This record gives sequence, structure tokens and C-alpha cells, in this order.
Amino acid sequence: MLETRKSRDTIVLGTSSGGVDALCAIAKRLPANLPAAVLVVLHIGSNDSILPSMLQKVGPLRADHARDGEPLETGRIYVAPPDRHLVVTDGVAKTVRGPKENFARPAIDPLFRSAAVARGARVIAAILTGQLDDGTAGLAAVRACGGLTIAQDPEDAFAPEMPRNAMRYTPPDYILAANEIGAMLGALAGSPVPESVPPCPAGLIAENHAVLAPESIDKMPDKVAQPSSLTCPECGGTLWRMHEAGPPRYRCHTGHAFSLESLGAATDQVVEGAISEALRVLHEKSAQSKLRAAYHSRLGETVDAERRLSEARRAEASARTLEKLLRGEE
Repeated sequence: MLETRKSRDTIVLGTSSGGVDALCAIAKRLPANLPAAVLVVLHIGSNDSILPSMLQKVGPLRADHARDGEPLETGRIYVAPPDRHLVVTDGVAKTVRGPKENFARPAIDPLFRSAAVARGARVIAAILTGQLDDGTAGLAAVRACGGLTIAQDPEDAFAPEMPRNAMRYTPPDYILAANEIGAMLGALAGSPVPESVPPCPAGLIAENHAVLAPESIDKMPDKVAQPSSLTCPECGGTLWRMHEAGPPRYRCHTGHAFSLESLGAATDQVVEGAISEALRVLHEKSAQSKLRAAYHSRLGETVDAERRLSEARRAEASARTLEKLLRGEE
């Protein structure tokens, strides 16, 4: 198990689009005697994953999907399993099917945040290639608790948004290409933690506790957030704006959490779904109105038939307007 020595013995990596290649490049260059545990989140949702076997094949370290309650050991890679957040607490890995964060499960922020709270300055965090900005708040949490931070060079990333967004709010200690990060982690792992490190912010601790103990999540917002006029695109509940400095973030009582960027992307999906559903109803309305018009026409009821045809034309006109919206036309 990890000792309680004051050294950098916990490495957390977060990535999304293009992340398999980046992680393999890192794992390939990690030393066989790495004096740290490595915890990895790749956005895979509920899909099956062979990432552990891929990382073990290219590098010297054993890699497995993390098991709930498993003690952390140095020289091993723990990968978040499908549809589970991976978090750190009391020297063990925990896998929890908690609410999605940034529209993802597993998500990067819960891992980075929990590692920062549990291990403080002993953490080395790296944010890699990916879209939007999951991991931005997590990297800031690691820095706030005294840990070291790394960002993949956006010019080297398959999808530069995640490292670029993280760099906006947390200037990293190192900006490196993926094939340079493994060697740097090997050099930093086991290095001593400074004698004086900042305490983790109280709001960060409260948020982490609320996520690890869902029954207390409805007590969390009053301490670290304030209500907004926005609603959660996942469950429809009120979103609370987090007080912390850095990128704007929101969380609902259910526990869903969003950065402003991921909230926008999630809302876009909701809007697109709503428009698609409205289109379906309008097309059905048009078809039904035409059937009713034909029925009234056969009965010789021309006024009613024309009224139903007018309804069909209005429905078709509305459908055309929504189709333009979906296509992004003016």
C-alpha cells in the first residue's frame, strides 16, 4: 500500500478524445520502479474498455480496471471502469456510479478533486487531449491543495480544447508533448513534498464530501454555492453556481455538475432533442389533419375540410422553420 511519507506518490491522468494514444505514449515511458500509483480517467461512458490491457502491453507497469475499495499500490495503473467515477479516499480507490459531471461518467473532475483532498501536495495531475473542459476545475483543485500540474501541449493534442481550457485557469507547472510526459512523471514521482503547503480550501473539501456521500449533497450548496436561474439539463433541477474562483461551475441537488462549457454542450443536446421531438409531432399533426380533411371532404363538408388542410399547412410551415434551426440556417 501507499505509505504516508511526504512524497509525490499519487499520479492522476485525465483525457478524452484521442486519449488512448496519449495514454499509451505515457505508459510506454513510465519507469518499472515508479514510486507512485497512477489513476486514469478516459471518457468511455458505459462502453466496454480494453484500456488496461493496452497500457500494460506498451509499458512496464501492471494496469487494471480499479475495483471498489482496492488499496492503492505504487507501480500500478488503475483505470476508471465503464460507467463509474474513480475517486481516491483513505488510501484506497473507490468506484462509484454517482451523478454525471460535465455530462460524463467516468469524469475527470471527481478523480482530480478527490485526490487533491485526500493527498494534497502528494498529487501530480496531468490533463491530456480532449474536447470541452472536463478536468479544468480538477486541475485547479490539485494546484489549490499544493500538487503539481501538467498539461499536454495543445499543439501536440488530438483535441486541444481540454488542455487549453485547463491552462486558462491553472497555469501548469509543465507543458509537454504526450511522449515527454511519462519521463517527467518518472522524474517527479517520489520527490519530496515542500515543508509548507497550502491547506485545501474548505469549499473544495465540502464539495468532495458531498459527492462521496450523496445523502449529504442537498446540504452542500448553501456552504459553497448560490442558486442560479438555470436548470439542470439532466434532471431539470435548479442549478447552483459554485463560489470557487476559476471557471464558472454549476451543480444541482441531485449531484449533476457542469462547467459553463459542458453545460452549454449539454443544453445544446437537450435543445436538439426537443426540436426533433417537435418536428415529429408537427409532421404527425400534418398527416392527421390531411386525413381529417379527406374524411370531411368525402362527407361534403368543405368548410371543415378546408380548416383541416389549413391546419396541415401551418404544421408543415412550422416544421420547415424547425428544420432550418437544426441545420443552422437563418
